[in-house]
Amino acid sequence: MSPRFSRTARTKAGALVASAAALLSAGLLHPAPAAAATAPAAKTSAHATVAVLDLDATGGTPVVRGADRTYDTASIVKVDILAALLLRAQDAGRRLTPAERDLAEPMIRRSDNAAANALWRRIGRAPGLAAANERLGLTSTKGGPGGKWGLTRTTASDQIRLLRAVFGSGGAAHKGSGGLDPDSRGYVRSLMSRVVPEQTWGVSAIAGPGSGKALKNGWLQRNTTGLWDVNSVGQVSAGGHRYLVAVLSDGSASMSDGVRLVERTARSAVD
Repeated sequence: MSPRFSRTARTKAGALVASAAALLSAGLLHPAPAAAATAPAAKTSAHATVAVLDLDATGGTPVVRGADRTYDTASIVKVDILAALLLRAQDAGRRLTPAERDLAEPMIRRSDNAAANALWRRIGRAPGLAAANERLGLTSTKGGPGGKWGLTRTTASDQIRLLRAVFGSGGAAHKGSGGLDPDSRGYVRSLMSRVVPEQTWGVSAIAGPGSGKALKNGWLQRNTTGLWDVNSVGQVSAGGHRYLVAVLSDGSASMSDGVRLVERTARSAVD
């Protein structure tokens, strides 16, 4: 267990309880039957994939470790939802309304599920997400069924494509085409750099002391297996370089196990 994780274990445990309650209200997690309390623990087979892009190196090709297969997004899809919302606003020739900002900011900064539910509907759910992702260059991401945005499937490579759309210099942005304009990119970066302290685990494990970081994490216990999806994506600085990092995982026995797996995977990829 890393020193960072040890110092914040109690805070994360509290966040886990709160997140589980929020997932129940969002319909992404269902209560286990009473018999589950005495059932044997599920066998785990945790897997993780990491993709890393060094923004300060030549070439611009991400390095992927692990099978670049699809994983559930859980709450990291909230960055994608916000990008889709911003593209819709750009096409209408406007910025986000105060009401939209009142939903977008808690959705990213404290992973508010009720806000995500509202914005998922506003972007047109999975079809709206697909339309935005086509413009942003994502090729292997499929929106979750109905209102279950957390069951969107994605790959680590696609998450690097999304991060490039946010943290890169961006291409031309036109009504109905192109990516995020500078104001939209700046807005997403700002929110990702101000997530609540108890949710700053994950890819931040590789950041040097005092280094900047901007991230979004996701965690979801699957009611079918009892195992956890735990993911972390963002931009971090280490050793004088800026990295885009996406770590996706599934099959952990607990959220804390998943967090340790994500942080260990991120550190080993950059080291």
